[in-house]
Amino acid sequence: MKFVFPGHLLRRLVLMIGGEAIQSGFHFALNIALLHVLSAEGYGIFAIAMVMGGVGLSYIRSLTAVPASIWMGKSTNRAGVDAHDVTFGGAAVVVASIMGAATALLMLLWGDAGSIAAGCFVGAWSLRSHMRTAFFARRQQMVVSISDFAFTVAGAAMAALAIYTAPNVLQMVFYALAAANVIGIAVLARLAPRPLRVSFRAPVRRRYARLWRQLRWSGFSATTTNIQGQCLALLVAGIAGPAAYAPIAAVIVLFAPLRIVSLAFVNMLQPELAKMMGNNEVRRVWMHAKLWSLVMGLGSLVYGACILFVLPTIKSQSLAGASVSVIGLLAVANFVPIMLYIMPRIVLEILGEFRVVAFITTAGAVVGLVLIAILLAIASPPWSLAGAAVSETVVLVASWYFAHRHILALERADSRHDSKPKSWRRTEPAPLATGKR
Repeated sequence: MKFVFPGHLLRRLVLMIGGEAIQSGFHFALNIALLHVLSAEGYGIFAIAMVMGGVGLSYIRSLTAVPASIWMGKSTNRAGVDAHDVTFGGAAVVVASIMGAATALLMLLWGDAGSIAAGCFVGAWSLRSHMRTAFFARRQQMVVSISDFAFTVAGAAMAALAIYTAPNVLQMVFYALAAANVIGIAVLARLAPRPLRVSFRAPVRRRYARLWRQLRWSGFSATTTNIQGQCLALLVAGIAGPAAYAPIAAVIVLFAPLRIVSLAFVNMLQPELAKMMGNNEVRRVWMHAKLWSLVMGLGSLVYGACILFVLPTIKSQSLAGASVSVIGLLAVANFVPIMLYIMPRIVLEILGEFRVVAFITTAGAVVGLVLIAILLAIASPPWSLAGAAVSETVVLVASWYFAHRHILALERADSRHDSKPKSWRRTEPAPLATGKR
């Protein structure tokens, strides 16, 4: 099969990364500013709130955003797209509300005065994340970029005001971030080609329940992914305290742009590859997986080298006495595998193999928990990153193994002129009975 370089995808990627980049720049600048304003404990609490935001995004991604992107990409008519949009939109509101409440409760138990503000921030961030993915699935990248710009400008202005004038900087920064996310949501709603609709009526609930057979494994995968990916923060902060996690968080946040870029790749490629797989273009899907993995892997190595170069020049009370070079090297060892297993994970997800993804992340979580706990007992907290790196490597190897195995099975079936796997027969949901969603 002749491979044609996907120029149209590259153009879409540039547009998507533009929006992601301005958000990333804002988050990066905010973290650097807070490093010099907050105490080590205060910055540690801020980092934990960001971790909870990441947990919220992972559940939104697994239970609403990714399924919406996949099923909307497979839909062959507007009724199917709209039905899935409404169904997963309602589920996103529920999941975002739960994550906001859970964050507020955790921060309250930790004794932080800004618990309500942190909960509002995580809930609004999670909901905006779902909406961005849904708009990408509808190929409305320009609308998302405008929303990202509005979020960034509003967030930067309000966060700067909070840092320079508020008596409780951390609490007001959380409120500023929450308000900026709400502004981003409002822009998406205002510029949407059609009015956005959210429904919790019985037909919508039944449609989501029918999809739950597959989604429950996606939810389980989100749980194990959070354990595998966030156990470092939770164990270090829980055992050694937020101040001990502060230098690790301060270095890891420098790698946040890699997560932003990876999210842009996912938002760009998941609908495209779902459509290709729906057309039984298995070889094209696998070629894209290998090509973009190579791009992301090399990019993460170059970016990591740049961070290691500038890291010694960063001065902050949160980094006082920390071995920043060791933390930086171990952070690179964590993020390169993450960037390399994004594509095989997308392949497994568009094949509906959520159970396989769950087993992979469970294995990574078990390895990570054990190694991090051992390293915390015998070494200083920064060395716990080594356990997290081994965990990510386990996920990397297993993801490529199972993705390759499933692709080979599909190619063999295609060569025997078999019909498509049952899970890939296109089925459209019946449109809602009334116009009220």
